[in-house]
Amino acid sequence: MHTHLSWFRRGLAAGIPICIGYFAVSFALGIAARAIGMTAFQAGLMSLGMVASAGEFAALLLISSGAGVIEMIITCIVVNLRYFLMSCALSQKLAPDMKNGHRFLLAQCVTDEIFGLSSMVQGTLDPVYTYGITIVSVFGWVLGTVLGVLVGNILPPTLADALAVALYGMFLAIIIPPAKRDLFIAGLVAIAMAASWLFSTGLFGLLPALTSVSDGFRVIILTVLIAGIAAVLKPIPESGSYRPAEEITVGKEADHA
Repeated sequence: MHTHLSWFRRGLAAGIPICIGYFAVSFALGIAARAIGMTAFQAGLMSLGMVASAGEFAALLLISSGAGVIEMIITCIVVNLRYFLMSCALSQKLAPDMKNGHRFLLAQCVTDEIFGLSSMVQGTLDPVYTYGITIVSVFGWVLGTVLGVLVGNILPPTLADALAVALYGMFLAIIIPPAKRDLFIAGLVAIAMAASWLFSTGLFGLLPALTSVSDGFRVIILTVLIAGIAAVLKPIPESGSYRPAEEITVGKEADHA
């Protein structure tokens, strides 16, 4: 039987790899924040409030260029708009009678990696699982940012830039296991990667306007298209879609640890 406490503990354990990856990336973010004159407190508060690498790097760029507050707010909303789509998707994994308070909190926990782990839970998602992942992950993100401001100048610039590779490795670790279990998912991942690359090249120059679309909107467009096609080709039966957390089998390895 899986209780809320057991799911919370699983979330804490699942968040450790993300925490390590976030620490590496946010350390580089802290170095960038220090370069434009931000204090450790200011940078840490920014990371705590946003938890988005692309959004925060964009914010630092705007701050260094002397952009206005309204411009920064609009830019960060556009860059992070994909999280709205992710939170809507996760809401479909909650039990129909889930309280609105949990739905609101779950939406605040969404990042690319946290969404990836939460969406892979079979059956109904217990929100405390996502809370556990978030607590550990955000701790690493904020700590890395603060330390990047305080001691980032000790590291050579090339080493600091190399830390960002850890985030990509961590994300691959999230998507590869389900892709290995299901060839359909593996195909979707491959199609998504190819489509993103074609998008970034403007379809080999045939539609150069595509290259001007922001990363956030690119993710939203491709997600809607590919997820829509997948839903038509391989819909999930409604019967049995919602199962209580006690019946979910994800994370069995933790039981045998």
